[in-house]
Amino acid sequence: MERGGEVKNPDASSLHIQAPPESAPLKSIILVAAIAAGVQFGWALQLSLLTPYVQLLGIPHTYAGYIWLCGPISGLFVQPVVGHYSDNCTSRFGRRHPFIAAGAALVAVAIFLIGYAADLGHAFGDRLGNSSKPRAITVFVVGFWILDCANNTLQGPCRAFLADLSGGNSKKTSTANALFSFFMAVGNVLGYAAGSYTRMYKIFPFSATKACDVYCANLKSCFFLSIALLLTITTLALVFVREPPAAAAAADESETVKKCKIPVLGELFVAFKELSRPMWILLMVTFLNWIAWFPFTLFDTDWMGREVYGGTVGDGKLYDQGVRAGALGLMLNSVVSGIAALCVQFVARKMGGLKRLWGAVNILLAICLGMLVLVTKLAEHSRWYASVDGGAPTLQPPAPGVKIGALAIFAVIGIPLAVTFSVPFALASIFSIHSTAGQGLSLGVLNIAICVAQILVSIADGPWDALFGGGNLPGFIIGAVAAVASAILALTMLPSPPADVVETKSLAGGFH
Repeated sequence: MERGGEVKNPDASSLHIQAPPESAPLKSIILVAAIAAGVQFGWALQLSLLTPYVQLLGIPHTYAGYIWLCGPISGLFVQPVVGHYSDNCTSRFGRRHPFIAAGAALVAVAIFLIGYAADLGHAFGDRLGNSSKPRAITVFVVGFWILDCANNTLQGPCRAFLADLSGGNSKKTSTANALFSFFMAVGNVLGYAAGSYTRMYKIFPFSATKACDVYCANLKSCFFLSIALLLTITTLALVFVREPPAAAAAADESETVKKCKIPVLGELFVAFKELSRPMWILLMVTFLNWIAWFPFTLFDTDWMGREVYGGTVGDGKLYDQGVRAGALGLMLNSVVSGIAALCVQFVARKMGGLKRLWGAVNILLAICLGMLVLVTKLAEHSRWYASVDGGAPTLQPPAPGVKIGALAIFAVIGIPLAVTFSVPFALASIFSIHSTAGQGLSLGVLNIAICVAQILVSIADGPWDALFGGGNLPGFIIGAVAAVASAILALTMLPSPPADVVETKSLAGGFH
């Protein structure tokens, strides 16, 4: 592999070259990629509604970000471990199928716990009307940990399965990841649409209880739909899409024996030690990219409720209206993201490569995060009060122009989101073709860069925001700076991927 240039094949004269596996039909790739819609349906509900929900359970805004530490910490360990074992699994059901099935089942269990956290907390002793519900919070956190472990168990092997189905073809690998990003957007649209509908609980009237008000019941009802969608799509994919022969068994018996002697953490250490220069740069760009993304991901709807609508958690309806408007914004975001995901390949070719596209959209991300500050200031200067039925004047929703501006930012930011969920994973799969680590472990290593960034933001964002008055803007400004740094690094240092040809793989060299 040459420094700073394109990734080239090893010297064929020193390796035993095997004919590359055939790629699967596009319909099989589409069906596996569609699992992302089921996963993301649940995540969309969390991203739009759970930060306000945990604050209703009694966790203050300053510490709400700590709840989201569950995801990156579990992803830091779970996805590389699962990737390692899925690379070397010798089950008669295949390498990826058992992990995808187990992950989907655990997601269903976790979503049930999260949805019923208030009910279970009340059953275990939480009093109705108390501002803090410690038992409900405990159930919620346990369910959230299980959910994040389950999602990593599911998504890592799913992306690795797509790489297997692509047969080493870098163009098809990139297309498969673009489809995965597209179906993530589809799931987001469904999740945000469900989250913004205030009468969802009427479909499941039993969801409203003494401990679970209408807001909670809506969330619970949406989770029921999420479980049904995920299990249906996953079952169809596992039944109708068979793993390629090369993925159904170990690539080479002696290599498998060799790998079994190395503990998973040892192989992870080896994978880091042997990372190529392009992979190291990819990890750095990804790390900075998620430093930019995660403050907005954590507090997007909270920003809408607090800064744009001027509401306060648990005080009146204004904050809830802002959260619902934020869910609408996230739905628009997902529509744009889905359309953009289908255009990634075309636009990348026009711009001269994936890395140029990624760098450009990171600059767009920085602009959008900066515009959040402008919209906030406009909202603050346009606050107005009105009395209802002769009562005391109360704060009213923001002016239509402010709401339109906020929703426009939500929509536009869907463009860099589509690239973020597609390009880094495609590049990791392409750069790891000649790595001694398998696809699952290589994607797990990429996930570590994402998780480290998320952990850093989850720990630092709340106290950092508190230093400047407790709002969300300081975190967004740091995100904008990180987005610019990520763009510069991608444009100047990230190598171009190899040409869209089917890469050969070696048995003697340990590539699989």
